[in-house]
Amino acid sequence: MMKTLYITFFVCFALLFQQSCTTAHDVPEPEPQTEPEQQLVTDTTKVLAYMYDIVALPEYNLEISTAEWNKFLTYFDQNPNNEEYILASCAITKNQLEHKFATVGMRLRGNTSRRRAEGVKGEMHNALAPDWHHASFTVKFNKYNKTQKFLGQEKIILKWFKDDALYAREVYCYDLFERFGVWTAPQSSYCKLTIKIKEDPKAAYFGVYQLVEPVDEDYLRNRVAKFADINGFLWKANYGADLSNSDKSRMGIEKVTLTSTYEPVYDLKTNSANLEAAKTQLAEFIDNVRTKSGDDFKQWIQQRTDVDLLLKTYAVNVMCGMWDDYWNNSNNYYFYFDTAGKFWFIPYDYDNTLGTSLLMTDAGKRDVMNWGKSSNPLIKKIISIPEYQTIYKNHIKLLADSTQRFFNTKHSIPRIQKWHRLIQNHITNDTGEDMIIQDVPASWGNCSFYRLLSNDNNYFNTR
Repeated sequence: MMKTLYITFFVCFALLFQQSCTTAHDVPEPEPQTEPEQQLVTDTTKVLAYMYDIVALPEYNLEISTAEWNKFLTYFDQNPNNEEYILASCAITKNQLEHKFATVGMRLRGNTSRRRAEGVKGEMHNALAPDWHHASFTVKFNKYNKTQKFLGQEKIILKWFKDDALYAREVYCYDLFERFGVWTAPQSSYCKLTIKIKEDPKAAYFGVYQLVEPVDEDYLRNRVAKFADINGFLWKANYGADLSNSDKSRMGIEKVTLTSTYEPVYDLKTNSANLEAAKTQLAEFIDNVRTKSGDDFKQWIQQRTDVDLLLKTYAVNVMCGMWDDYWNNSNNYYFYFDTAGKFWFIPYDYDNTLGTSLLMTDAGKRDVMNWGKSSNPLIKKIISIPEYQTIYKNHIKLLADSTQRFFNTKHSIPRIQKWHRLIQNHITNDTGEDMIIQDVPASWGNCSFYRLLSNDNNYFNTR
């Protein structure tokens, strides 16, 4: 009972916070609230505004025993792609309020960002001289206590800024999606992360991390009023997801053990008991994307998706220079079929953007009408329809309009500078990595000259 009241109090705090502002991305932090709870808040929009508050810098503190941490390191050595959880405790502090969880699950996450969080292969924790490394983590609040959640949410993602010395690219993109009305994009913000090995005398401060909302069943519940239902099929699209090849052998459910990894191109995330029905639905959708044309395609696609929302999503996508996407690289998105069979595109993983360019000569100058491959047909076929092409172009023009608070330099630079003022004194950390904010793209890209905060080669101006 006390635990329920404790969680209820903080959910109500989220309501108080949201009611005091127009949007969590535009206002100062509220004063700490001390009023007792009145009722359980069920509006997840307000909860998300509190959890992913872009003007706050909450502290996430994880405590893990040496034995559990050594298991974590051993799991990585056995299979770097492993998804094994270890036992931890968690304390989250925001606005002088603390949310405590005696037991949570923590695991490694990421793709190219996945790495060992301490030492090298075969080494166990070194309490006297730990060799910490930035890594990304998932924290699951109900892993060991099935009724425990954080403000109704089962998980959070803690992501390090692997390829973004500016500490801003993906945060900017998700913020822009929200500003532009693309409600299918996940929420994102900043936090500070500390990891304490229980038996060590000193905690390890890992620095400023990005908080990212997981795309899972909670994600659907958080948007149930807009999706209309949450009982359909949610898919993760991995590399090769071109929406052109309907071979069902490319569809399945991810399975990762300590010795093997099976990752299908299309990975079903909900309703796993109905996998065959989900495969049939997806294969039929892909076949229609590939084969229909002209008025037949237009009539079909306007029934099967919210075309305007999809074109809004892609306008943001190409303006931000997201080349590692569906259209160009058959990668990095989710999608959801509701129970009526309607298709919803979900953008994801936007860290390699805003001047970090690869797989095309220059993502800052790429033609927005010919962004990706002709073998990835969905967007190209939609914008080949004159009516939809006009809508798409108008969205791009609106994003770039200097009188609007969207993509243009006038509003983008102050936005990033505001975030830097929030985090700049908290970058130095015990890993010794990523300790300087620098206005440069990822070093491995092909357009190292782009900048976001200066006038020379400014990406926003170029785009």
